[in-house]
Amino acid sequence: MPNRIRVYVILVLIGALVCATIVGFVTPAPDLQALTAIGALALLALAAELFGYELKTGARGSITFIPYLAAILLAPGPISVVVFATVVAARQSLGRAPLVKIVFNGAQMMLAGSLATLVYLSLGGVSLLAGKPASTGGLPLHLLPAAAALAIVFMISNSLAVYGVIALSESKPILASWRAAVRSTFAYDVFFSPIVYFVAWVYLRAGVWGVAALTAPLLVIRQLYKTNHELERVNQELLELMVKAIEARDPYTSGHSRRVSQYSKIIARAVGLSNADIERVSIAALLHDVGKIHEMYAPILRKPERLNPGEWAVMQTHPIKSAELVGTVSHLKDIVAPVRHHHENWDGTGYPDGLAGEDIPIGSRIVLFADTIDAMTTDRPYRKALSEAQVRSELVKYRGKQFDPQMCDRLLASPMFGLLFAPNQREATPADGTDLGPIRKEGAIGVRG
Repeated sequence: MPNRIRVYVILVLIGALVCATIVGFVTPAPDLQALTAIGALALLALAAELFGYELKTGARGSITFIPYLAAILLAPGPISVVVFATVVAARQSLGRAPLVKIVFNGAQMMLAGSLATLVYLSLGGVSLLAGKPASTGGLPLHLLPAAAALAIVFMISNSLAVYGVIALSESKPILASWRAAVRSTFAYDVFFSPIVYFVAWVYLRAGVWGVAALTAPLLVIRQLYKTNHELERVNQELLELMVKAIEARDPYTSGHSRRVSQYSKIIARAVGLSNADIERVSIAALLHDVGKIHEMYAPILRKPERLNPGEWAVMQTHPIKSAELVGTVSHLKDIVAPVRHHHENWDGTGYPDGLAGEDIPIGSRIVLFADTIDAMTTDRPYRKALSEAQVRSELVKYRGKQFDPQMCDRLLASPMFGLLFAPNQREATPADGTDLGPIRKEGAIGVRG
C-alpha cells in the first residue's frame, strides 16, 4: 500500500478523534433514554450494513446513514458517533477486510458524524429526546434547518473522505473524482435525507418497533436498488469483456476502447451533458469499434505500417459493422447512431455517410474527440505520443473541419481538458514546429478509424 494512503488514513483517524473529543466537551453525558435510542438505532444500522453492496467506484452503498443521523438528532454526543463508527468497523471485520480498511471506514464515519453534530449544535440543534412539544407531535419544526445542515455536512464529509482515499489509490485528482461520484448519487441522497428526520419522529412516537417497521420497506427498496446496480455492473463487465477480446487482435490498440469511453465521459461532462446522456455516450464509445471483430479486419489490424488505399477503404466500413452489431441488443438501440457516425467530420468529409454539422449525433461528435485524442496520445510504431500542448494545437487546427467548433471551444476552455492527459504528456509544444502530419489519414486526425 502506498505511503500516501497510510498517511491519509492516519490523518482521517486523528481528525475523527479530535472532532469526537470536541463533541464530548460540548454535549452532556447521555442518560438511559438516550443510550436506549442509540443502541436500538445501532442495531438497525448493522442490519443496513449487512444489506449494503460495493459500488463500481470502490465505495460501499448502504442506508446506514439514516439510523446514524437519526441517533444524532435524538442524542447528539460522542457516544452516538463512536457506536456507529464501531458498527461500520464491525461490518468490515465480518467481511475479513484488511485492518487499514477497517480503521479507515470506522474513522471516516466518526469524522463525518462528529462534524455533522458540531454543525447541528452550532445552528441551535438539541436532543429531540429533551422535549416533545405536543403541537408538533413530538417533532420541533424549528430544528428542521439544523437537521438539514446535519445531513448535508455528513454526506459531504463522508463522500469526500471515501472518494479521497479512492482517488489517492488510483492517482487521480481528489476533487474531480469526488465531483464525478457525487453526481451519480446526489438525487438518491436528496431523496433519503428527509427520512432521517422522519425516523427520529417515529422513534419519539412509537419507539424502536415503529422505527423497525419504517426501516423494513427502506431495506427492501435498497435491495431492489442493489439488484439493479449489480445487473448494470454485469452488463458493463460483459461489454468490456467483449471489447477486450476484440482489442486482442491489435497489439497497438490494447485498452483503446476503454480509454475512449473514459475520455468521452470527461468530454461529455465538460460540454454540459446530463448524467444520463454521459453514461450513454460512454457506452457508445466503449462499443464504437466493436465491428472490428469481423475477420475481414484482422490482417489490417495486425499490420504495423500505414495502410494502403484498399485497406483504408475496408477500415472505413467498420462503423457500419459496429452499428449493426450494437443494434442487435435491444437496450442499446439508442446508441446505434452515435456508433455508426463516430467518424463523420463537421465539414462533411467523414464516413460512412458524409454527414455534416448538426446532422451528426452529439454522441458521435464526442466520441470523435475522444477517439482522436487517444490516437494522438498513444505511442505508435511511426511516432511518439503527443503532448497536451500539441494535442491542443491539432484540435484548434481542425476546429470547424473535423470537429464541432463550439464543442471544441468549450472543451479547450474547460479545466477538465487536462484530465485527458498523463502528467508526462503536459510538456510544451516543440519549438522547432515538428510536423504532425504522420498522425493523419485521408485528411483526418487519428489512426485506423
